[in-house]
Amino acid sequence: MTATPSPQTTPQTSPPPALVRRALAADAAAIAQVHIRSREATMPFLPPRTRSDAQVEAWVRDVVLPGATVWVAELDGAVVGYAAVAGDVLDALYLLADVRRRGIGTLLLDAARAHRPQGLSLFVFQKNTDARAFYLRHGFAVTAATDGSGNMEREPDLAMRWSPVTNGTRTVG
Repeated sequence: MTATPSPQTTPQTSPPPALVRRALAADAAAIAQVHIRSREATMPFLPPRTRSDAQVEAWVRDVVLPGATVWVAELDGAVVGYAAVAGDVLDALYLLADVRRRGIGTLLLDAARAHRPQGLSLFVFQKNTDARAFYLRHGFAVTAATDGSGNMEREPDLAMRWSPVTNGTRTVG
């Protein structure tokens, strides 16, 4: 006779893992929506948006995709996050708010670091404490603080850098 597991002992199934893949031109609209929705949900301190959804989509299609290496994260076939690397700069890593803290940002960051194993730089708004903590947990270090005069939002930010560890020491990149 086999016992039926009680609800307390039934193994929990974890949600399916996100798929990370290189972005396609056809992803521009979905990437734009992730960008818009993520900024609105996670950075309420930013000035009100002045560009329409169509303008953000055109920016993704005409500037981001041709000018950077871009990955998207999908859950159940829907784009829920993206990362963009131009040169050795992580220009963007955005997730929809409802999929944060599931390891998807780490998967996107891992793709970016594999693409630039010699190191990555980025800027993060000083008020974006969640993103700052994320990057610190993943080995980035603050290299400079700015007053925001160099970004479109005029919001103070931090420059951060990740350099790989070689033989127990960080390489300078």
